[in-house]
Amino acid sequence: MKITENILKERGISLIQRYPYDQITRTSKNGKRHYQTPDGRVVPSVTTVLSATKDMTHLNAWKKRIGEQKAQQITTESANIGTVMHRSLEKHVKGEDRTPGSNLIQQKAHQMANVIIENGLNGVNEVWGSEINLYYPELYAGTTDLVGVVDNKPAIMDFKQARRLKKKEWVEDYFLQLVAYAEAHNKVFDTQIKTGKIFICTQNCEYQTFEIDDYDHWTGKWYAKLEQYYKAIL
Repeated sequence: MKITENILKERGISLIQRYPYDQITRTSKNGKRHYQTPDGRVVPSVTTVLSATKDMTHLNAWKKRIGEQKAQQITTESANIGTVMHRSLEKHVKGEDRTPGSNLIQQKAHQMANVIIENGLNGVNEVWGSEINLYYPELYAGTTDLVGVVDNKPAIMDFKQARRLKKKEWVEDYFLQLVAYAEAHNKVFDTQIKTGKIFICTQNCEYQTFEIDDYDHWTGKWYAKLEQYYKAIL
């Protein structure tokens, strides 16, 4: 079901289909997520680049502290909740039925989505697209949750779930994702998006949001990560 203008108008949001977003093919290369872009090239996803260049010290210490089995259980459960929460939010934007299933994960994810709808999406002025594939020619690609205008500023927006409230220093990869998507959008569509916003809900239904405060700083860090990634694979 397409996002319809009437559905969004009921929520005080304008639907403006400004750009022809291409559907690009998700694929796998060496077990890692990649995309095939319209020019036929296969490029790594933003998350693949970040995973390959991430400092694993803290994550490995956490796994050692609680045990590999427990860590895997927590990671899998969180990923499942996040997937269902994202699906519920996408259905909300598209005006589809969001009735949750009966199991505990579906119920919890539905409640978390409601928190983001009530506290975060109420600041969205325009929707240009939901679950949008973006790519920077020859370099990388990815999918962002929402593109549009928030607080009267053109923006890239992403939804996140968390087990507890975050400190700013813990969400560096989130900022890097946002600027990567913004740079791809700006390159392909000649836009000037410099706002990125993250809407977070914890599994206890606590709401939190972060916004990029220094676009040039985070863009520089993203391109450094990208350079590091390509140097390692060449």
